Parts: sequence; C-alpha cells; structure tokens
Amino acid sequence: MDVVEILPRLHLLRFPVGQACPWYDDRELTLIDAGPVGSGASIAAGITSLGRDPGAAGRIVLTQFHEDHMGGAAEFATLGGAEVLTHRLAAPVVRGEVPGPPPVFEDWERPIHAEAVGRLPPGDVQHPGLVTELDDGNILDFGGGAHVVHSPGHTDGSIALHLPEHGVLFTGDAVASSPIDGEVTLGVFNVDRAQAIASFHRPAALDPDVACFGHGDPVIGGAGAALRRSTDKHTAPRRG
Repeated sequence: MDVVEILPRLHLLRFPVGQACPWYDDRELTLIDAGPVGSGASIAAGITSLGRDPGAAGRIVLTQFHEDHMGGAAEFATLGGAEVLTHRLAAPVVRGEVPGPPPVFEDWERPIHAEAVGRLPPGDVQHPGLVTELDDGNILDFGGGAHVVHSPGHTDGSIALHLPEHGVLFTGDAVASSPIDGEVTLGVFNVDRAQAIASFHRPAALDPDVACFGHGDPVIGGAGAALRRSTDKHTAPRRG
C-alpha cells in the first residue's frame, strides 16, 4: 500500500486495486472508502505511520458498494467502532442483504475488468451489520460540512462528497484519472453509461480545487477546470 499526502488534512492510501482517503479534523478522522478485502489492518498501519490514531475514526463513508471500495470497511470499523455510511440504494448491498447489480460492459472494458479482478486479494467480504443510510443533499459533520452528492450511473447508489469549505471533492468511481497521462475521464464499468454521463455534470459544477477519485491520481489545484474539460468531451456532438 502506498501512502500519498494530498493536503495536510488528507492522504491517499493506494492498493493494487482500490483506494481509501483518510480526512483529519482536529480530534476525529473520517475514512472515505476502505479498499478491498483485507485492507483494514493496512489502513490502520498507514494512518499510524502518519502519527495519527486509527481509533479516532468516527465514520467510514462508502461512495459505492463494489468490493474495492467496501472490502475493508467492516474490518477497519471493528478497530474503533467507526460508523459506516453509504447511500440508501447501496446500503442493502453493503450489509450483504442483496447482491449488487453487475456492470453493463462496453466491449473494450471487459479485458480491463478481468485484469482488475485478477489483482483483488482473495477472501470473502465482511459486511458491517449496521449501516447509516444517506441521501442526496445530506450534510455530514466533518470537513466543515461534507455534502452528499448522489451521482448514479456507475452504480445506482454512487455518491460524491463535497467539502466546500476546503474546496475538496471525492468522486468515487463516477470519475477517474488515467494511469497513463492523468487525464480526468468518466469512470468505467457502469450499470448505466448514459446516466453516468448525465451525473458527470454535477461534480464538475461544484468547481473544486482538489478532486480525489476511486482510481488514479488526484488533481491538486484547478480540479474544477479539469472536470469541466472532461465533461465537454463526453457531451460534445459526434461528427460524421
């Protein structure tokens, strides 16, 4: 696992597949997404290496239900009793009550997905028994007020989190950055690509300075402009 500083209050924990972002307020820690199965102990070790107390985590906010986002949530929550929160449409999957609907793949996405699945660690997901359900427009008590932005398309219950006081946006998998050139782009493996494209406008309109994605490097400085450029490409009329 790699540990990358984004801001003094924010780090990125990068796994072979998936990422997690600890955000630090003065006395409390919030974890946004929790990596794949088996990540709980690694997350705790990474936070400890930064001189922070993983037991100070008050909440884990999941931007969606895929294994590379929620696999370590129950593991990490047991360390200090952190509350697990996610959108109401994702909560039944996170609790293990129902299976999540699979993506509708574009042909070119299938080999990429197969490679990603092959890099996931073995083991079964532990499901947290108690999950707080969120909805669009909710404001969470961290980062000066974290606004929940429903962004369906990747999954029905995908969310972004916007911290306007700090100019920070967590997009989940609604948006990604390319591992090749860092270009901001629409996320892949969507249940509804057209809906995902429509949802892409919402985070772009928030004009954040910093954007953190479910996959790829964050954009630090001018993230709103980068999001708008990508939005224009996905909504431009086709020629020919």
